Amino acid sequence: MPVRSGWLSPDGQSREDTRLVSLGALTPTSPVATRSGVLPGSSEGLYRIAGFTLTGTSNSMSATVSPGRAVLQSTAARGAYPVALTEYLPLTFADGDPLYSRIDLVVLRIYDDVYDASDTDDRTEAVVEIVPGTPAAAPAVPAAPGLSLPLYQVTVAAKASAGTGGITWSSAVDRRTATVGVGGILPVVSDTTGGSYPGQYRDLGGQLQRWSGTAWTDYPVLPTWQSWTPAWTTGSGLATPSYGNSVLNCRYVKFGTTVHLSFSIQFGTTTNFGTSPLTSDNWRFALPAPASAVHQVLGWAELGASNGARAMCRIYLATTDTFELGIASGRPDATAIVTPTWGTVDSLTPWTWVSGNAVRGTATYEAAS
Repeated sequence: MPVRSGWLSPDGQSREDTRLVSLGALTPTSPVATRSGVLPGSSEGLYRIAGFTLTGTSNSMSATVSPGRAVLQSTAARGAYPVALTEYLPLTFADGDPLYSRIDLVVLRIYDDVYDASDTDDRTEAVVEIVPGTPAAAPAVPAAPGLSLPLYQVTVAAKASAGTGGITWSSAVDRRTATVGVGGILPVVSDTTGGSYPGQYRDLGGQLQRWSGTAWTDYPVLPTWQSWTPAWTTGSGLATPSYGNSVLNCRYVKFGTTVHLSFSIQFGTTTNFGTSPLTSDNWRFALPAPASAVHQVLGWAELGASNGARAMCRIYLATTDTFELGIASGRPDATAIVTPTWGTVDSLTPWTWVSGNAVRGTATYEAAS
């Protein structure tokens, strides 16, 4: 027989002993049990699982099952059965019912007379077999028998036979599940079972996931953009402004120690630009996370006035917690900025700020932690 299972011989050491101790390195489902499944992989590396692939023959009722390896877990005390199919195995499905379709199940099954002598006629072997379904107007998938691993479900149409075109193999449903060694990344397509231990990984249709102890979560856990309201102060500590009904859209995202931020502030009718501000009362805005050091250039911002005036600013750190805006250009329309002075933006620079004016910018910096 090309389908072989290890440790079914009654001679030598206990079969249970050997099954229990030799499978300890596979995907655990308990301290002594392992996950049933087909070992993944293909010779070209193109497919998730190549072992036990069912390939139908056109216009026929016949198919072949390709070589592969698998593990079938019984009870914890009985152990797990390693299985290898070493040759291509032919299968022939029975002709269709005259009236109704049916669904047959192809399974990899263990017969072990020590445990199931009452219904296996002294069989002690591993086999790939067809479990025929019941013809019906709405056929159901038959239950997998005994210690078995479903491989495929195949719909056999009413009156199907080699003479009528055989089975439509494209409708066959792949039921194979995978199992890997401890620490291996388990490839799955649709799997609702929980993990075995916190820190276990799996690949769900191309998305890496980690078992937290209670749920599978996508990995890595990607940070998301968050809103933040930068505290608005002055370098002098005087003429402190306040937003009032300004429209703020300030967001940031932190990847490790890298912070990206974007801010848009349009001042409103109740914005307070400070009491008796001076050009020495430079505006300061709080960072969403402290920086590792003071840097001279983080990014750039645009200043906008209601009359269409524009100017560019260099964003730099005044402290590891705050940034300021240094004017770095004239107006794009070449109109000179003549009042009051050049320098760091404040309530009077580069113009006297009023409702409707705005400042918008982006920056990137290294966070302290």
